[in-house]
Amino acid sequence: MSDIVIRPARTTDVQRIHALLDPLVDRRILLGKELVSLYEAVQEFVVAEQDGEVIGCGALHVMWHDIGEVRTLLVREDRLHEGIGSRIVEVLEQRAVELELRRLFCLTFEVSFFTRHGFAPIGEHVVAPDVYAQLLRSPDAGVAEFLDLAHVKPNTLGNTRMLKHL
Repeated sequence: MSDIVIRPARTTDVQRIHALLDPLVDRRILLGKELVSLYEAVQEFVVAEQDGEVIGCGALHVMWHDIGEVRTLLVREDRLHEGIGSRIVEVLEQRAVELELRRLFCLTFEVSFFTRHGFAPIGEHVVAPDVYAQLLRSPDAGVAEFLDLAHVKPNTLGNTRMLKHL
């Protein structure tokens, strides 16, 4: 068995990312993503690959000059608890540092996992009012989740909004 490699995703990985995502969407653990959205965001993703097979993924989405979101973090169910998710988060955090982000956001059911990685639950007001006003203009659902807007709450019930300072 060869080593697991965490690498930038390619367009040829999108179908495999989508296939990894589907079972979690069916169980209402993650929100579904259309293939077109995954292709549009492929440059945000990294994948965990072993023996030519994608076994996990995660994305870093920049939301503002100093904040990004870790999103679509998942590992194939039969490969959980092997440290793959942790390795993906480490790579995404390194990308965030390279982009000079100072904070990372996530919306998750996996509170203990993200707590071990330095994230903490957050309240409602985590950006200045002028930044909030600018972020309100974003059509991105992840930004709406970050802002805790009412129209996304039915889709995110039970999730915890968390933040990490880099």
